[in-house]
Amino acid sequence: MIELEGVPELIDPVMVAAFEGWNDAGDAASGAVAHLDREWKGEVFAALDAEDYYDFQVNRPTVWLDNGVRKITWPTTRLSVVRIGGANPRDLVLVRGIEPSMRWRSFCNELLGFAHELGVEMVVILGALLGDTPHTRPVPVSGVTSDPDLARTMHLEETKYEGPTGIVGILQEACTHAGVPAVSLWAAVPHYVSQPPNPKATLALLNRLEDLLDLRIPLGELPEDARAWQLGVDQLAAEDSEVAEYVQTLEEARDTADLPEASGDAIAREFERYLRRRDPGAEPGGAGAGGDGSYLRDTSSGRTRPPRRAVDPEPEPEAGPGQDPGDDTPGSAEPPQP
Repeated sequence: MIELEGVPELIDPVMVAAFEGWNDAGDAASGAVAHLDREWKGEVFAALDAEDYYDFQVNRPTVWLDNGVRKITWPTTRLSVVRIGGANPRDLVLVRGIEPSMRWRSFCNELLGFAHELGVEMVVILGALLGDTPHTRPVPVSGVTSDPDLARTMHLEETKYEGPTGIVGILQEACTHAGVPAVSLWAAVPHYVSQPPNPKATLALLNRLEDLLDLRIPLGELPEDARAWQLGVDQLAAEDSEVAEYVQTLEEARDTADLPEASGDAIAREFERYLRRRDPGAEPGGAGAGGDGSYLRDTSSGRTRPPRRAVDPEPEPEAGPGQDPGDDTPGSAEPPQP
């Protein structure tokens, strides 16, 4: 039985989850949730029992000293809550952990139990995969769902993926069966520079989350970190003519594919984000806040509702050369999935 003593009644709560492991190329997804937790000073209110879900020979506990006293930190999944203030406050339930080693159905049921007790109205799961995308271009982020009604009302892509899946796909499907609206946001990480961290991909996920939920996320030093990351990769690529030539090939392919996206919704999305950041006092859903592309409040009931119109998701990135979507390696290329 789930007991949530000390957790206040939440306002329009949305659960945002990310898991280290196969669905977290470049640590982009887990890095995004960690950023939210850090910037909004999240308070941990629950942790899943590590003994139930993790193989400690795969994810080992760590020992550390606290004023000379040895302590152990067990690998697990923790839940925290943050409140976004303003004229129209709302709460986020942040779920950050490691992809479990076993009992995935029980794992998802436990998370959904928390969602039910907290009154969560939508679950957003963040993921990152390896793809044929150049590091010099904007990071593609796909928004997908396995709920046909949600795909239609929020103008998301209805996933048709078939094949091996990770905990992101299992949790999204569990949400659908439980009647909880669920969306997955996937960032494509260049397969030729997949080692973490990837602040550019993390930033892209947070920008897309802003659009989806119609809120303003404090970015701190993340934009500067993203620029420094790209400059560093530029320098590495310039030192290897084969890599530089390959990056140029990816750039040409990406630019050709993005020609139709050079106008319309993409420009509108960037302009709305610019207006939101230009006016730090602007509240979600206000003028210039991009309200049409988010999960909006129904002011008559205090509940949230899907918008009438939302922007289309970015094209889904493809797997990189030699990357098999079924290859069971961390961050391996996997299309957005159920």
